[in-house]
Amino acid sequence: MHRRMRPAALAALVLATISCGDVVRQGRAPVYLVINSLEGAPGSSTTFTTGMLLSDVLVLLTTPEPCTPTSPCPTVFNDSGRASISIVPKDHTVAPTTNNQVTITRYHIQYTRADGRNTPGVDVPYPFDGAVTATIGGALPSAIIFEMVRHVAKEESPLVQLIQNPQIITTIANVTFYGRDVTGNDVSVTGSITIEFGNFGDTL
Repeated sequence: MHRRMRPAALAALVLATISCGDVVRQGRAPVYLVINSLEGAPGSSTTFTTGMLLSDVLVLLTTPEPCTPTSPCPTVFNDSGRASISIVPKDHTVAPTTNNQVTITRYHIQYTRADGRNTPGVDVPYPFDGAVTATIGGALPSAIIFEMVRHVAKEESPLVQLIQNPQIITTIANVTFYGRDVTGNDVSVTGSITIEFGNFGDTL
């Protein structure tokens, strides 16, 4: 006797199978990547701060010549990020080996706003991908420095309008790092930091 499965039950089975398959493909690595801290530094500074980045859309340079205090040079800087990343074994009873080392090769940044206005180029800067290379392994975390806000983002909407506008745009930058362990398992991790964009009148 043959039994016919109802369409709803069949659809549920298919979805469950797909979901399990995704978990298997994404969860083969024996370690997790963990972001211990995520910091930002404005382009006009080398000081990194945790939790929030004040991103100035325009900086007035007073040196070197021909820039002077009376005739400063309007300049656009990119902003940097720094992430402290480590690996943690999924099985805490097993110490990591060299096979568990993860090499990070790229990252992706997506900007969002708490008010739900998230249209790139209108409400927030465009998302982008960047390349970075770092190998994470051992007991100590590794620090990765990367570009958090690109020059071009400050020359496009909605940031370029802030040069003549006292408004401040507050965003959340979601930074995802992608890597692979020595045996070929893909690993990723995401961290977030608040970025406030505005023309803060910084001079150097």
